[in-house]
Amino acid sequence: MTAYELLKRAAAGDKEAKEQLVKENSGMIYLVVNRFRHRGAEPDDLFQVASIGFLKALERFDVSLGLQFSTYAIPVMMGEVKRYLRDNAPIKVSRSYKELSGKAALLREQLMQKSGQEPTLKELATALNVEPEELAAALCATRPPESLEELRAGSDISLLDTVATGEEMHILDQIAIRELIDSLPEREQKIILLRYIKELTQTQVASMLGISQVQVSRLEKKILQKLKIQLSA
Repeated sequence: MTAYELLKRAAAGDKEAKEQLVKENSGMIYLVVNRFRHRGAEPDDLFQVASIGFLKALERFDVSLGLQFSTYAIPVMMGEVKRYLRDNAPIKVSRSYKELSGKAALLREQLMQKSGQEPTLKELATALNVEPEELAAALCATRPPESLEELRAGSDISLLDTVATGEEMHILDQIAIRELIDSLPEREQKIILLRYIKELTQTQVASMLGISQVQVSRLEKKILQKLKIQLSA
């Protein structure tokens, strides 16, 4: 049975097809779970929640659109996990995490008074003689989930971004971005390819497409905004 036929049967409510697809796509589900691994929730719980999101995506997916299923499923799963973390906060916090978080807060204030600069998570972890991942987990567990998405002062990087190994998140983002680009109209795909893969200027792209540089600029902004919205959904 082809992947298309399996998706079609699952979308029609076939339980066996759904179970098979969950099993075959467990790697993708784990990638979504790993993106939230420092939020204090049990990985098994997050996997179940992400799997529910996967099943919801199966039920809503329109196979006639000709899109890659993962392009649609990944944002749905991420949205499901985000809602779970928001609705179930605060998560149970151990005494050791509370103590470590308190020490980190005190140390942060002391270092800022001395240097006038925001210390990095790695600097705090080194001074406290703990692994950065352990400190991140303690901070995540003792703060509201929404605050973890806020950007650090003077930076476009969030706290979670500073502690993640990056490998799983990079793979997940690559999958999502590649398949989102594949779903774009042909001209929009070409603009992204020429601008960000071949690194041509807007003027060069305009010449190749037979349009003005201003049009390329407007289209590029529109495409990037569309991708950003879909990735963050």
